[in-house]
Amino acid sequence: MTISSANELGAARSGAMTREERKVIFASSFGALMEWYDFYIYAALAVYFGAFFFPAGNETAAFLASLATFGAGFLVRPVGALLFGRLGDRIGRKYTFLVTILLMGISTVGVGLLPTYEQIGMAATVLLVLLRLLQGLALGGEVGGAVTYVAEHSPASRRGLYTSSLQTTATVGLLLSLLVVYLLKSMMTEEEFRAWGWRIPFLVSFLMLVVSVYIRTKLHESPVFLAMKERKTTAQSPILESFTRWKNLKNVLLLLVVAAGLGAIFGTGHFYTMFFVNRTLHVPLEVVHLYVGAALVIATPCYVFFGWLSDRIGRKRIILLACLLAALTTQPIFKGLTEAANPALARFQETGGVVLRAGDCHVNLFAAPATECDRIKGYLTDLGVAYTHVEESGAAATLAIGTQSLAGFDRDGIRRALVAAAWPERADPDAINRPLLFLFILLPILCLTMVYGPMAAFMVELFPARIRYTSLSLPFHLGSGWVGGMLSFVVSAMNVSAGNMYYGLWYPVVITAAAFVIGVLFVPETRGRDLRL
Repeated sequence: MTISSANELGAARSGAMTREERKVIFASSFGALMEWYDFYIYAALAVYFGAFFFPAGNETAAFLASLATFGAGFLVRPVGALLFGRLGDRIGRKYTFLVTILLMGISTVGVGLLPTYEQIGMAATVLLVLLRLLQGLALGGEVGGAVTYVAEHSPASRRGLYTSSLQTTATVGLLLSLLVVYLLKSMMTEEEFRAWGWRIPFLVSFLMLVVSVYIRTKLHESPVFLAMKERKTTAQSPILESFTRWKNLKNVLLLLVVAAGLGAIFGTGHFYTMFFVNRTLHVPLEVVHLYVGAALVIATPCYVFFGWLSDRIGRKRIILLACLLAALTTQPIFKGLTEAANPALARFQETGGVVLRAGDCHVNLFAAPATECDRIKGYLTDLGVAYTHVEESGAAATLAIGTQSLAGFDRDGIRRALVAAAWPERADPDAINRPLLFLFILLPILCLTMVYGPMAAFMVELFPARIRYTSLSLPFHLGSGWVGGMLSFVVSAMNVSAGNMYYGLWYPVVITAAAFVIGVLFVPETRGRDLRL
């Protein structure tokens, strides 16, 4: 026996992490970090992309369109899950997620090189959407491959701990994207950043791509997959086996529900909080990124803690407790954000002094507003102003603000009337309750660490080895990707329609409450299951 082999055997017997396990975790985590960074850098710059890649004339519609494009990357993730899941169960885990990282890196660099709408018109919008779809396709294959690969290298007693390192990469990727944007904006003027500086965060991912590909080429195939291949028991049709046999399909549906709860918490804590504090509460974006970044730093070790804890008390109870907490606290947290970040706006909203009377009203998400009512609704929402809409069929749009009444859409008149009625144009830096603001930003992220830390081990343990990659990838991306990725868009659109900046938050509340109830009744505990079966 060589010295290296003896050391590995000694480490395994003592319970310490072996060198091979460390290499697997580092290589998988670094690659996953790079993919999440690539995916989230768009989120960090979403407030700019409405102006860069969509028609001018309706700021709210352009912003919603930029959110929808961000969400499009999540929507295509299930396709990537099926495509790469099938390959991973047929030809192996290692080579499949080597392809996914190449696809993600090339797509991200492409966004950094993309001409804007002003330069090539609608072609810029189309190309942006296509590149986002390629990113989503890659991420759809990456997550299932990475968690399966790491879990199949992990001892049963530390599976939650080892796979939780992968779960930190989503948060660290977002943190890294925010940090890069923050540093760039601090080193150049706003005009320089808008002109060319926004491209740099996308282009630097090329260096990360080179490192990630090099590291992953040095990995060995999963021992579970190699054993199946040697016994000739790999699945011939993973998709059919996964989704046409009730014994497995039942677990697919349960994971879909749990993943939807995860997606609701994920989209709320990682994305919508930033949009809400910046756009609705009028806190400068740099300040928002700073607070969110600090919260992410504090929360990141919690992923590992809850993964470790799940090895001791089980995955189910931690995940479902997070869903329950999210359902109970989302509405109070966002109302608390308003009180902490912009108390003057909170007081103004309580007066309920803005009333819109009009008939022909509808929300235009990807085009210029069609009616006066549409223009008023979009403008009020863009300003973060709640309003009451009184439906009056055939009536011309009139807007009552305090004691003033305005006919039709008058941008300057609306702003002057709002200011006269004590509406704050921006958050007063001296009035911000900074400790409370930070706390309310941190709490949803802590909920996310509870549900996401044990999630990788839970998903892997739920399915048999021969169809594991395919079975867990599709429901995870349908649930977390579709719900989480589109959450900011759906919540914002619901707010515009209702004229209430908290109304859309019932969307994640209902989803997390449903995940808790269904999970308590039907989801099994998976801790300690044999992954070779």
